[in-house]
Amino acid sequence: MGDEQTFEPPTYYNSLYQHGVDEKRRVQIPAKWRPAKPEVEFTLILWPKAKEGPCLRVLPPKEMAELMRDIDAMSNGDPNKVVLKRFIGTESIQVSVDKAGRICLPEEMAKAAGIKDQAKLVGLLDRFEIWNPERFEAVKASDAVMAHEAFKLME
Repeated sequence: MGDEQTFEPPTYYNSLYQHGVDEKRRVQIPAKWRPAKPEVEFTLILWPKAKEGPCLRVLPPKEMAELMRDIDAMSNGDPNKVVLKRFIGTESIQVSVDKAGRICLPEEMAKAAGIKDQAKLVGLLDRFEIWNPERFEAVKASDAVMAHEAFKLME
């Protein structure tokens, strides 16, 4: 009887939140997005993909494991494999949610992402991002232009 598994429903990171960032660079995580177990850590990655500037991509453990599998599946002859491993390895950190429901943004990462006194938390369904609010408004405008074409893929 000791092998009983309890079903944990998946966490969906949806919606959009704006929170203040305190002097210690702590930002509140929405209650629905917090891990059920306090020992669960998120991986924060400085994500350089947007032309508007980098943001912080936040991966729960399952998504970080999938990212690692995807990178490991790349051919060892592909020079991008080591670049991705080196970049993600040096531009990421594990963070825990404190008892007040906050995570602390490392100083250099927050600075690179342009996050100062306010942060926009953006749900991506299976993960979320933390943005400088002004940068996110530019990204949102770009997304709106592309949304019509993107939704055609859903038909």
